[in-house]
Amino acid sequence: AIPNFVKGRQTAQQNACVNNLRQIDGAKKQWALESKKADSDTPTRADLEPLFPNKQFPTCPAGGTYTIHRVSEPPECSHAGHKLSN
Repeated sequence: AIPNFVKGRQTAQQNACVNNLRQIDGAKKQWALESKKADSDTPTRADLEPLFPNKQFPTCPAGGTYTIHRVSEPPECSHAGHKLSN
């Protein structure tokens, strides 16, 4: 039962992280549209925070760190397996 519990927890954390990455990607696009920025521009965490509920930037439930990247590139998580598919 323990291995199934661990696998279930890892899957839930991965799904939550991918959802966070989707939110970050949407916030980047909203920031670019509202600020009249190009796809080559890179927002900062401070630029995006006001676009999230309670002005709080999401965090990876498994302890990974997020890299925002340019507007045209998807954000990434440092935790293995947590990736936003195109």
